[in-house]
Amino acid sequence: MRLSCLVVALCLRVGVMAGKYSREVNEPKSSGSDGQAVEFRIVKLNQVWEKAKRMQLSPVRQAELHSDLKIQEKDELQWKKIKVEGLDENGEKEAQLRRNFNVILAKYGMDGKRDARSLESNSLKDHETKEGDIFDDPRLDKLWNKAKSSGKFSSDELLNLKREFQHHKDKIHEYNILMDTVSRTEEIHKNVISPLEGDTKEHVLPQKHTELKEKMRDLNHGFERLRKISHEGFTEDSEFREPRVIELWEAAKRANLSADELDSLKEELRHFETKVQKHSHYQEQLELSHQKLRHVETLGDKEHIRRNQEKYNTLSEKTREMGYKMKKHMQDLSNKISRQGLQHNEL
Repeated sequence: MRLSCLVVALCLRVGVMAGKYSREVNEPKSSGSDGQAVEFRIVKLNQVWEKAKRMQLSPVRQAELHSDLKIQEKDELQWKKIKVEGLDENGEKEAQLRRNFNVILAKYGMDGKRDARSLESNSLKDHETKEGDIFDDPRLDKLWNKAKSSGKFSSDELLNLKREFQHHKDKIHEYNILMDTVSRTEEIHKNVISPLEGDTKEHVLPQKHTELKEKMRDLNHGFERLRKISHEGFTEDSEFREPRVIELWEAAKRANLSADELDSLKEELRHFETKVQKHSHYQEQLELSHQKLRHVETLGDKEHIRRNQEKYNTLSEKTREMGYKMKKHMQDLSNKISRQGLQHNEL
C-alpha cells in the first residue's frame, strides 16, 4: 500500500514538473485574458496588435500592420527552427529579425518617438513647403510638379506616376526608420561596458551598414527611374504598372540574369501584379465599408448595424489575408532575384 502511494505521488510530481515546462505553458494560449482568440503565436506580436487596436488606426493601416506582423511571425518561427539546428551561430539572422521588429514599431508609431522621419531625406531638409508639395521631399515635389505640368501624360498615366512617386516616398521613410534603428543600435554598442558583450555585437554592425547601402542604392535607382519617366514619359513597352512590381523588375534587370531567367521571372511578376491589384481593390472596399458602417451606426438601426459590421469584419479578414500572401510573395521574389543574381556573379 505504502509503495503504491509513493508511485502515485511520484507520478503526480512528474506531471506537475512536466506541466511547468510543457509547450502549452510556454507558448501563448489560444485565447487572451478576455477569452478572445489571440492573433499570433508569439507573445510580443500579440502585445503590439492589442496596442494597435487601442490606437484606432485606419482600417487599411491596421490591416497592413497585421500583414507585417504575420510576416514577422513566420520569419521568427523559421529562425527558431534554424537556431535549434545551429545555423545562426553568429546571430546575424536574429539581429535582422530584431531590426525588422523595431522597424515595424517605428513604421506604425509604436516606438515611443514622435515621428518626424517622414520629413527627412538625404536631400535638402530646410525647405519651405509650397502649394503642390505633397511628397515631403523637395526633389520629388519638384520632379512631380514638372511632370504634372509637362502635358506628356494622360490622366491615367499621371495616376500611375503619382503612385510610383508615393511608393518612392514610402521607401525613403523606411530607409530613414532603418537608419534611425541602426544609429540607436550603434549608440548602445558604444556604451557597452563589458568587452565580452561588445564582442558579441561587433559582427552585426557591418551587416546593418550593408543593408543600409543596398537600400540607398535602390533609392537612387528608383529616383533615376522617376526622373527619366518624368522627362521622357512612359514608353510603349513598359512592362508593369504597379510600383512594387516595377521595383522587383528593375532589380531583376540589374541582377545579371540570363534571358530565359528574365522571361520566367517576368511571367511570375505578371501574376504577382494581379495579386497586388486585387489587394489594392480590397483595401478600397474595406475603407468604403468602414465609412458606411460609421454612417449606419449614427442611424441606430441595430439589425442594419449588425449586417454592415459582419460585412466589414469579413472584408477586414480577407484584406489581411491577401496582404500577408502578397507580402510573402514579394519577399520570396526578392530573395529569388538576390540568389540568382549572386549565383551569376560568382560564376
